[in-house]
Amino acid sequence: MREKVSFLPDTPGVYTYYDAKGTVIYVGKAKNLRRRVSSYFNREHPVLRTNMLVRAIADMSYIVVPTENDALNLENALIKEHRPRYNVLLKDDKSYPWIAVTNEMYPRVFITRHYVRDGSKYFGPYTNQAVAKTILELIRQISPLRTCRLPITPEYLRRGAGHLCLQYHIKRCQGCCTGLIDADTYQNYIAHIKKILSGDTAEILDYLRAEMTRLAADLKFEEAQALKERYQLLEKYHARSVIISQTTGDVDVFGLDAPDDDTDAYVNYMHVRAGTVVRSVTLHYRRNLNEPAGQILDYAMAEITQQFAVEYRRVVTAVTPETDMPSVEFITPQRGDKMRLLEVSQRNARQRRLDDLKHIAKHNPEQRIRKTLEQIQKDFRLSELPTHIECFDNSNIQGTNPVASCVVFRNAKPSKKDYRHFNIKTVVGPDDFASMREVLTRRYTRLMEEGQELPQLIVVDGGKGQLSAAVEALDAIGLRGKIAVVGIAKRLEEIFFPGDSVPIYIDKNSESLRVVQHLRDEAHRFGITHHRNRRSASAITSELDSIPGIGPRTRTALLTHFRSAKRVKAATEAELAAVVGHARARAIVAHFAQGSQNS
Repeated sequence: MREKVSFLPDTPGVYTYYDAKGTVIYVGKAKNLRRRVSSYFNREHPVLRTNMLVRAIADMSYIVVPTENDALNLENALIKEHRPRYNVLLKDDKSYPWIAVTNEMYPRVFITRHYVRDGSKYFGPYTNQAVAKTILELIRQISPLRTCRLPITPEYLRRGAGHLCLQYHIKRCQGCCTGLIDADTYQNYIAHIKKILSGDTAEILDYLRAEMTRLAADLKFEEAQALKERYQLLEKYHARSVIISQTTGDVDVFGLDAPDDDTDAYVNYMHVRAGTVVRSVTLHYRRNLNEPAGQILDYAMAEITQQFAVEYRRVVTAVTPETDMPSVEFITPQRGDKMRLLEVSQRNARQRRLDDLKHIAKHNPEQRIRKTLEQIQKDFRLSELPTHIECFDNSNIQGTNPVASCVVFRNAKPSKKDYRHFNIKTVVGPDDFASMREVLTRRYTRLMEEGQELPQLIVVDGGKGQLSAAVEALDAIGLRGKIAVVGIAKRLEEIFFPGDSVPIYIDKNSESLRVVQHLRDEAHRFGITHHRNRRSASAITSELDSIPGIGPRTRTALLTHFRSAKRVKAATEAELAAVVGHARARAIVAHFAQGSQNS
C-alpha cells in the first residue's frame, strides 16, 4: 500500500479503499491525492475508527478529476452507490442543490434538490448552497423574474385570471400573470440567465464591481463590503460539473491511451448513470501483434461486460471499435459535457501509464532505461540505441567571455564526470554559429585522436543555424553520417533535423522529449555557470593589476581594507603604507600621479 501511495499524483481526485474481500469500505476526496492518502499510513490516528479502517484496507484505487469541486461531486455519487461501511452516510439521501429553469411560457428559476424529467433545464450541482443562493439572488436583481407558481398559459392570459402582486409593485416582476410583458421579451431574459448559469459570469462580476465602486464613492462602505463578499463568492463559482451533468444521462465512457508506436495500451472505463459517474476501472493490455486501438477497445468492452455484466446502449469514445455492434450507439463528442467526461477518462488512462512507469523505474530500472532509449531511437530516427548522447550550448554577452558547454548523458542519465567546458579561441564577436563549429571540431577531433567512444546522438541548443554549423563541423572532420545530430529550439520545443526545413514536435508527455529537455537545460546551466565565473574573474581584475610590484596578494589586501580601487587611489601614502608598506605605497602613489598627468 505504501508503494502504491508513493505513485499517486499531486492532483485532485477521489480514492476508494477495499477490504480483503474486495468490498468498498471507504470513499474519500482529496485536493492532493498523494498527500491525503499518505496521511492514513504514516502515523497512528487518535480516532479508533480511523485506525480500524487502516487495518482493514487491503487495496485501493483512485480517479483523477479536473477540480476539487468535481472530486466532491464524485465522492458524493460513489458513497451513494456503494454505501461504504466507514463513510458517513446521508440519512435522507439528499443530493446537492441545482438551479432549475422550468420549461414554461414564462419560466421560473429556483433552487431544488430534486431532478424531474419535465423538460426543465438544470444547472449545477452546487456543493455550497450559499453560492447557489447568491447566484439566484444576483440574477433576480439583474432580471425581473416571476417567483409565483401560477400555471401561466395563453388560455390563462385570455381568461384574465391573473392579479398583480407585491412583486410587481416593488418592481421585481413585470406582471407575467397579466401579460404586461410579452413572452418573447421574457424568453430573452431567460436566454441571458442560462448563459450566466452555464458559467459566463463576466457580466454579473462587472455589475457587482461597478456597484461596489459607486457605493464606496458615496461612502456607503457597509453596503460595498456586502457586495464585495458576493463578488468573492461568485468568483469561486463554477456552474458546470464534469462528474455530474444531467445532460449526459446513462452512458459508458472509454478513454484510451494507446499510441500506435507503443506496445502498452491503457483503457479507462467510466460508467455514468443518470449523469453521474458511479464506477471507474482502468485496464492494461500488452500488444503482441501491434493490434490497433479499435481492437483494444473491443477487448476492453468484452472484459467490462464479463466483470460487471454491463449492457451497452450508448458508448462515448474517441476510437471506433472493429467489431460491428448495431445495438450500441457510439458517440465521438467534439464539445460539451460528454467531451469533458471523455477527457477525464483519457486522463485516468494516462495516469495509469505513469504509475506503471514509476513502478518499473523503482523495481526494474534497466527495463525503464531500455524503454526510454528505444523511444528516443524511434523518435529521432537513429540506426542504433543512443546509450551515449552529448549536448552543446554557447554562452556570451555581446561577444564578451564567450564559452561553450558539452554535457554527456549515458543511458539517458547525466554523466557529470564527462562534462566539458570550452573557452572560445578563434571567434571574434558574438557569432554563435562559428562558436558551435569550433567547439564540435575541437571536441570530436580530440576524441578521435585519443581513440575514445563517439556518441550516437548530438543535440545542439538552437534552431536551423546552429544545427547547420554543427553539420559543417562534423563534415569537415569526416564524421558526417556517422553521428546523428539534431537541434532543439527553445520557444516551442521544436526538433530540427539536418536538411529538413520543417521541424517536428514530439509529444509533450514523451520520455524522448523529457530527456532532450533535460540535456538542453543541463547544457545551459553548465555553460552559464562557467560564463559567470569567467565574468566574475574579469570583473575582479582592476587598475591595481597594472602597477609594477603589485601582485594578487597585495591587491587583495588593498581591496579588503579600502573596499574599492577608487578609495585606494584617493588614499594618502601614509594610509597605504599602513597596509602594504612604504615601498609599495610610494609605487602606488607614483602610478596614480603619472596617470593623472597623462590624462
